[in-house]
Amino acid sequence: MAADMGIAQKLESEIICGICWNHISQPITMDCGHNFCQECLSWSWTVGVAPFSCPECRQVSQIRELPARNVSLENLTDIGKQLSSHRLQSTEGQRQCPTHKKVFEFFCEEDQTLLCVSCCQMPEHEAHKLSPIEEAAHNYRKKLHEILNRLGKDFDETEKLLPQQEEVRRPLVDWVSMISGEYYKLHYFVMEEELECGEILEAQIISNHKLSRHIQTLQEIIQEMDESSLKPNLDLLQDFTELLGRSESLLSQRSKAVIPELEEFPITALIDILNKFRVDISVDPKSDPTYVIVSEDLRSMRAGEGWQVEPNQPEDPVWHYVFAEQFFTSGRHYWEVDVTQIPQWVVGIYTPFLSTGMGRNPNSLASVFLLRCVKKKDHYNFQTYPGSLNHQAKDPVPRVGVFLEYSFGEGLFYNVLQRSLIYRFCPIPFTEPAIPVFSPGPPLSGTKPGTMTICPVDSHLCACCYSSSSVVEPQSTTRLPGCGPSLFQASPGRE
Repeated sequence: MAADMGIAQKLESEIICGICWNHISQPITMDCGHNFCQECLSWSWTVGVAPFSCPECRQVSQIRELPARNVSLENLTDIGKQLSSHRLQSTEGQRQCPTHKKVFEFFCEEDQTLLCVSCCQMPEHEAHKLSPIEEAAHNYRKKLHEILNRLGKDFDETEKLLPQQEEVRRPLVDWVSMISGEYYKLHYFVMEEELECGEILEAQIISNHKLSRHIQTLQEIIQEMDESSLKPNLDLLQDFTELLGRSESLLSQRSKAVIPELEEFPITALIDILNKFRVDISVDPKSDPTYVIVSEDLRSMRAGEGWQVEPNQPEDPVWHYVFAEQFFTSGRHYWEVDVTQIPQWVVGIYTPFLSTGMGRNPNSLASVFLLRCVKKKDHYNFQTYPGSLNHQAKDPVPRVGVFLEYSFGEGLFYNVLQRSLIYRFCPIPFTEPAIPVFSPGPPLSGTKPGTMTICPVDSHLCACCYSSSSVVEPQSTTRLPGCGPSLFQASPGRE
């Protein structure tokens, strides 16, 4: 019985069309030995499979026309159909519904289950689409046939991509080496810049040492002269010539007053790298409009009429700030502020509480990290609070970049136009959100308040698009004091 079943299955496999998976109709045999229905083969060659090639193994036939019908296989197929029918009836007769003990005659399309006549009458199948088993099998063979052809077409298209993939694996152009070389070149340029900056800073350190030694020598000779003036006449006259020569030599080396300048060391690709971390910033709408007027789009601000600065202003005037609506508790964030229209400004970072245990007082020394610019006569003073920066520059900074590295506790300020660092606060022991803060003033006495603008994310500044004529120069200037705790006067609206 098992041997007969095996022969029947082998015969069945020989008389099945490799395209429609039904018994072959008007069979055609290819040179490779695969058999197909005449209609299926003609249809297959019109939907993507190259003519004169086998749809199954893709072997191209040497005969450039549709092969003749295989009459012997057609007769064998008729015999196989009869045997298959008997075997199917015998097999399906043995497959019965376990509930009703009846032969399966229908197929439920929704549940994808075999049903007997009694199962079809059950309530759960009343609204379902039921098909006779032979009809359902035919439909599913047809779907398999369609999927098979789609897979065959996809196989052919993918096979055509193989040479291109080989080209990617073994490219004629070594892109990896070329791009790696560009990064190496960038590293080399940055190292050169670092060495140049180091040499300049080293020269400044040496100059400062020389100045310190000059001051020390002056102190020594002054003390020596004081002591000589008290000596007896003979001793005084004996040492006077040598002491006078040393004094004149020292006076000829008299140093000029040294005012620290804000150094600009452009760093290659610095701003391009920082722009990867650009974030969208806007002003908190609850900011106090009495002292700082905020635009409707919450991106621009200027000093309000209530923020008056008199010529006889106190040594420590009150400064007014607004906060950003956004806050940060992790990650890296970068934003830029346009200060072209204001000669004096403050940008920075505020955090309600630090791990130093200084509390939530916004006037706390450790709760704000600020960079401020003050206009004094013909130069601009840049100061940090807290911090030691107190340098001047001849030209204003039109746009300031602020970079926050929350995890490492860093707050950095940049001159965007010159692509250079202004100052870095580090470490900042953040434990709660860090909030950007801004101050578009104080306005100079007798001048119209200008506008400070938070730049959009897609806004970029370079030397070719910036003109110094766009800077509004004030009509008069007023000297402002150094930064102190009382300068941080938080505007209402931020707890």
